[in-house]
Amino acid sequence: MSARVPARAGRVDRRPRRRAATAAWLGLLLALGLSPTGCVAPQLVRIQSGLDSLRTQVDTLQVRDEVSYRLLGELRREVSEQRDILLSTRATSGSTTQELFEQMSRLEGKLDEVMGRFSRLQERTAAAPATPSGPDPQQLYDQAAQDLTQGRYPLALQGFREFVQRFPDSDLADNAQYGVAECLFAQSRFDSAAVEYEQIERLHPQSDRVPAGLWKLALCRERLGQAAQSRRVLEDLVRRFPLSGEAQLARDRLATRKPSR
Repeated sequence: MSARVPARAGRVDRRPRRRAATAAWLGLLLALGLSPTGCVAPQLVRIQSGLDSLRTQVDTLQVRDEVSYRLLGELRREVSEQRDILLSTRATSGSTTQELFEQMSRLEGKLDEVMGRFSRLQERTAAAPATPSGPDPQQLYDQAAQDLTQGRYPLALQGFREFVQRFPDSDLADNAQYGVAECLFAQSRFDSAAVEYEQIERLHPQSDRVPAGLWKLALCRERLGQAAQSRRVLEDLVRRFPLSGEAQLARDRLATRKPSR
């Protein structure tokens, strides 16, 4: 074996110092959470994640602040527009705020009055007894009158009689009664027609159909061969309703007849 060469005289051995520096550097890396190979430690990963989350929250707050600011600006513009409209209305009408309040109060009072009337009407309607279902009076009368005009006497008679039974207090009840008699007269049922003509004055003494009923009653008596009774009815008609058209017809009829002895 060769003998170990001794160090040169005067040269200092620095290897122990280098080893100490390397150990210190490794200790610093470990303290900072770094491995000698440069990999990131788990603690640093958590710190980085926390920073990213904080940055996201800050960005979100900024967006919310921008939206809130924009909404606030729009609200201010709407308030300004409403104020301008109010001022323009007051300037145009020359009304003060007090006058506007008084006008609104009067309108509210009228509205309350109308609503009160409506409520009372509803109460009366609810309290009114329910009417039985059936045909409309005007429609029933009009249909019967049309049947009479077009010669459908049985249908017209049925309609007029139903009207008289259902609506005896109607303003058209006297006309319907006269229609019943007319249907019978048109079918030459003079005996039955005479009974119905007499019913007009008995049921509706103030009706304007009474003179016409008396005139047709006299004609029924005449057709039935009851000349004396027919004449008495005609004379009664002339005496009680001298200005009626039927009275003039009665005069003409009486003038062509000789009084029975």
